[in-house]
Formats: sequence, C-alpha cells, structure tokens
Amino acid sequence: MRSRTDPQQYTTRKAVALPGLLLVVTLLSACSMGQVVVRSSAAILDSGIDAMNRETDLRLARDAMPANIKLLEGMLIEDPGNTELRLYAAQGFYGYSYGFIESEDRARAAHLYRRCYSHALKALAQSGMQLDPEHTSAEQLAAAIGRLDRGAVPALFWTASCLGKWIDLNRDNVRSIAGVSNAATLMQGVLDLDETYYHGGAHMFFGVFYGGRAPMLGGDFARAEKHFLRAAQINEQKLLLVDLLKAEYMHRQQLDRTAFHDTLVKIQSAPDDLYPEMALVNAIARQKAAELLTHEGDWF
Repeated sequence: MRSRTDPQQYTTRKAVALPGLLLVVTLLSACSMGQVVVRSSAAILDSGIDAMNRETDLRLARDAMPANIKLLEGMLIEDPGNTELRLYAAQGFYGYSYGFIESEDRARAAHLYRRCYSHALKALAQSGMQLDPEHTSAEQLAAAIGRLDRGAVPALFWTASCLGKWIDLNRDNVRSIAGVSNAATLMQGVLDLDETYYHGGAHMFFGVFYGGRAPMLGGDFARAEKHFLRAAQINEQKLLLVDLLKAEYMHRQQLDRTAFHDTLVKIQSAPDDLYPEMALVNAIARQKAAELLTHEGDWF
C-alpha cells in the first residue's frame, strides 16, 4: 500500500485530475460569465413567478410586472438561447397585456401580444420546430407538430396563445385572419400532448375558439361547452378565468343575458382564497367580470 506522500501516487492523481480541470476550463470558456449568472438564477426566477401568481393586490402586480419583464429581456441578451427564459418572457407579456392593458388600450395590447409571440416563437424553434406558423400551410404545420414530444408543449401553448390574442385584437387585418386556423393547429398539438398544461389552457382556448363565433362562421356552442367543462374539471372549478371566458365569448355570442349575468356575478362572489396558487389570475377575472357587467345593457 502506498503512503499519501508517495510520488508515484501523486503523479497518477495529478494525471487523472488534469483532464477534469481542462474539461471545466472548456465548459467555462463556452459560456460567458453572464450566461453562468443567468442559468444559476433559475430557482430564483421560479420563485418569483410563483410569488407573482399568488399576488392579490392588482395595483402592486401591475406596477411590478414591467420591471420583471425587462429583467427577463435583459437576461435574454446574455443568454439568447435560453428556452425557459423565452417562455417566461412570453408569459409575462401575455399576463401583463391581458390583465392590465387590453381593456384600456387595445392597440398597445396588440403590440405587446406581438412581442409575446416573438419570444414564444423563438422558444418553439429551440424546441424543435423551425416553421413560421403564419406562413405555413395547416398540413405542413400539423406534420411538424406531430414530430414533437411533450417537451415542446410550453412553447406550443404560448405561441398559440400569443398569436391567438394578437389575432383577436386585429380582426380587420387580413394577415391576422389567415392565422386563425394555424393558431388552432398549434393549440391542438397541446391538447394531443398534454391537455392539462397551464391549468387546462388549451381547453379554454378552444372554448373561446368555438364559442366566440356564430355557427355560420364556424362556431360550435356544443363543442365550446365541452371544452369549458373540461377546463373546469382540470382546475377543480377553482380558476375563475374559465367562467369569465365562457360568459364573455359564448354566453354573449348566444345572446343569453341570464347566463352572462349570473356567471359574472358568481365570479365576483367567489372567495379570495379559492385558488391561492393562481390568486392573481382570479383577481384579474373578478375585475374583468365587473367591467363586463357595466356593458350588459349595451350588448343585450
């Protein structure tokens, strides 16, 4: 047995350690210091998103979100290939636009949804799909989605969501109308791979997709009802956004004033602690329900 100070053993250990040291140096040289810092912040970012989702003070959330979004974009300058950051940025733009901007400035909201889409589309490319959904046939898009796995679900979801909202705010734009079916094709990929992703968000999308149009224009109230019901089941009927969208799009399209009114009143009376993990979304739903009720007499 050799002693700890045996020169031969020391030489052998040094020879073994040298390749490992070279590997560390190589890895560090492949990443900038900024990338190292960004990637080491993942846990903090996750906690920040969770804290924002649990926020119940809408004014505080509205004031905080722009700075958080710009922080994410700053981090993306350091690490542009970071798919998770891209998805956080897309989610941030979507939440800020939908929750606080759309009801007061639709033109600005449309611009922000476009920025949301840009981040999500880059995440989708990094997840394995290089096609541009706005300039690809539905058949080619469906074939490309069919080659993806569940790892691409977040990118598919946010790309479809951001594109769908941009289209919703640009209904007089020929370019936007042409993208409706492809946004639905993207979201169908989410349904096929993981229908529960983001609290059943794909079902909410299709509830709006089929419920917000008259049957002669491709609407289907029965299908919309099934999607809204499934979304509510996935969330155990705790996410008020499901009922809000159902009232805003389907009940309004059906000219069902009673269902519209009763659903929005039910949202407003829901307890604050109904879904602590999504308290911010529920608070936004309550605020939007109040806004919609002010227009009830104009629509019915």
